Amino acid sequence: MSSQATYRSRVNYLNVILSMAVVLFMLGLFGYALLYGGQLTKALRESIDIVVELKEGAQKTQADSLAGLLRSSDFVKTESVQFISKEEAAKAMREELGEDHAQLNLPNPYFDMLTFNVQAAYMHPDSLAWIRDAVREFAGVNDVFYQENTAGIVAANIKKIAWAALIIAVFFIFAAVTLIHNTIRLALYANRFLIKNMELTGATWGFISRPFLRRAAWHGLLSALIACAALWLMHRGLETALPQWRNFENVPLLAAGAALLILLGVAVHALSTLTVVRKYLRLRVDDLF
Repeated sequence: MSSQATYRSRVNYLNVILSMAVVLFMLGLFGYALLYGGQLTKALRESIDIVVELKEGAQKTQADSLAGLLRSSDFVKTESVQFISKEEAAKAMREELGEDHAQLNLPNPYFDMLTFNVQAAYMHPDSLAWIRDAVREFAGVNDVFYQENTAGIVAANIKKIAWAALIIAVFFIFAAVTLIHNTIRLALYANRFLIKNMELTGATWGFISRPFLRRAAWHGLLSALIACAALWLMHRGLETALPQWRNFENVPLLAAGAALLILLGVAVHALSTLTVVRKYLRLRVDDLF
C-alpha cells in the first residue's frame, strides 16, 4: 500500500512538472513572439528611405560633407547613408521601366541625391518633419522627400499593436499563474492529512512548509528548464528554416528571457505551494474531508 501511494505521489508530481512546463513554454513563446515582433517592428521602422535631393551643380565635396554630417547624426542609421548620382538613378529607372522607355531618349530628370534611414526611435511624423526641415538647411540641398503616409500608418499601427500586446501579456500571465496554482493545489490535496497531522504533533508552520517549499523550488526549476529547452529547440529550428531570422537574434535578451522564465517558474511554484500548505494548516480537521 505504501509503495502504491509513493508511486501515485511521484506520478502526481510528474504531472505537475510537465503541466507547469507546458504553461511556462506557452508564456515563454508569447515573450519570444514579443521580442522578435519588436525586432521586426524596429526593422520595419528603419526601412523607410529618406531622400535628400541635391541642387543642380552641387559640388561633390558638398555631398561628401553632408554625408559625413548625416552619419554623425544621432537620428541616422550610419551604415544606411548612400550617395546616388543622377546617372545611377536614371539607369535604375531604365532597368525598371524596360527598353521601351530607354529608347525614348528623354533628358535625365534626376538630381544627385543622398538616401538614408532614421533610427526607429525617430520614426514618428513629428520627428520626421523636424529632420526634413533640419536637412533642408544644409548647403547644396534642394529638397527632402519621404513617404509621409507610410510613416504615419506605420507609427499608428505600431501603437495599436503595442497596446494589444500589453493587454494580452497581462491576461496571459494571469492565466498562467492561475493554472499553475490550481495544478499545485490538486497535487498537494493528497498530502492534506499529513500536513495537518504534523501540526497536531507540535510542528511549527515553518518546519512543515520547508520540505514542501524545497520540493516546489526544485520542481519549478525542472519545469522552467524543460520549457527553456523546448523554446531553444524551436528557436534553432526557425534559424535553420529561415536563415534571415539570425539577423534579429539578440542573445542577451534571449538569455534574460530564459532567466526570467526560470525565476518565474521557481517563484510561482514556491508561492503557490506555500499558499496551499498554509490553507490546509488553517483548516480544521473536519474540513479536510
